[in-house]
Amino acid sequence: MSESKIKDVVRERYAEAAKRVQAGQHSCGCGTGSASSCCDPITSNLYGADQIAGIPEEALQASLGCGNPTALAELVPGETVLDLGSGGGIDVLLSARRVGPTGKAYGLDMTDEMLALARENQRRSGITNVEFLKGEMENIPLPERSVDVIVSNCVVNLAADKDRVFSEALRVLRPGGRLAISDVVFRGGVPKEIRRSVELWVGCVAGALEEDEYRTKLKTAGFEAIEIEPTRIYQIEDARQVLAVKGIDVDAIAPLIEGKVMSAFVRARKPAAES
Repeated sequence: MSESKIKDVVRERYAEAAKRVQAGQHSCGCGTGSASSCCDPITSNLYGADQIAGIPEEALQASLGCGNPTALAELVPGETVLDLGSGGGIDVLLSARRVGPTGKAYGLDMTDEMLALARENQRRSGITNVEFLKGEMENIPLPERSVDVIVSNCVVNLAADKDRVFSEALRVLRPGGRLAISDVVFRGGVPKEIRRSVELWVGCVAGALEEDEYRTKLKTAGFEAIEIEPTRIYQIEDARQVLAVKGIDVDAIAPLIEGKVMSAFVRARKPAAES
């Protein structure tokens, strides 16, 4: 499948998710897991009640992530943060709180409907040190050396050209800047049926990199201090829920990926002295 086709499919799916939230319906991103019956094991139970206090429900309902990068990124006041694939804006708003009024949080998304939802969520939250940008991860509309930290929540897997994403991330980071993203990562071989499924690509699974491949791509881009820390490892019944889409033989595939799909926190750093 071509890169442009993948982008079209992703854009359509996320636009539809934004429209459902705006219409008062639930998307399948569910944060605490208490508000939606469609939650899968990847997108559920990601945010604690203390973290989301004061955050609009619509931001939570539009979260389609697989982790909570803002809780693990160790943000400090005064930093500038960029969220790749910011969706309804929950991680941008949480980041803005952590960096405080002397810092700033950018959200980057390619979907007009998600951007509109995110800006409305920002207005409702009253958080002002935020700016949402339209664009793609492969071509970040910010100057080089302009941000301290890049976060992302189960979105890099949606990029067809991950090498370009990592190259752009390195470009916009300041020397010594940090990459701190949540993503789905494979451990070991995974059946071709999984990688071919567009539905699963949109759901962050089919586009996942293997653990060693992830490390290699980050290193090739120029990152150092690379760490991949599992946060959830999915078993057969978890896979059964994720694979329940048209054309996938759940009973045949689920046992083949038991324990091979995990949500992980990926850390890396741009060298402090650029060569």
